[in-house]
Amino acid sequence: MEQYIQPFVDVCLSVFPEFVGSAVTAERPHFMDKNDIHDWDVSAIIGLTGEARGAVVISMKKQLALRLTGMLTGAEHSDMDDEVVDAIGEIINIIAGNAKRGLEESFRLVISLPTIVKGAGHTIQWPNDQARIICIPFKIFENDSFCLSVAIESHTGA
Repeated sequence: MEQYIQPFVDVCLSVFPEFVGSAVTAERPHFMDKNDIHDWDVSAIIGLTGEARGAVVISMKKQLALRLTGMLTGAEHSDMDDEVVDAIGEIINIIAGNAKRGLEESFRLVISLPTIVKGAGHTIQWPNDQARIICIPFKIFENDSFCLSVAIESHTGA
């Protein structure tokens, strides 16, 4: 499983300084239950298909989404408007697209367009009941954090 997770960690460590201008720190990944309660306000989801299937999800609080969007666009945002939704979708698109290259030694993947879910207490419908979901927590700025959740199931038995 680690070989599937490391490309996502590596991408976040390089993408955030490059595109947002702020470094992130990866914390200890952990398995999460699809029914776990969380306090995220927005999640961006990319589906994975091909020789494996699954999903990659970035989840965060509203204030972090607003701050990241401001850093990306140069404009201040006070609410979850279309530009904020687009920015968070673009972040997951960049992460999934770059991580896909790191996974090509294991299998060929096709990534979907991002889907955004917003609202306190929202839930994510994962590909199946057996999917093992790994949350990779990241710290950014002084006190903010986000979770990059990854669930990949190989069709090749890898």
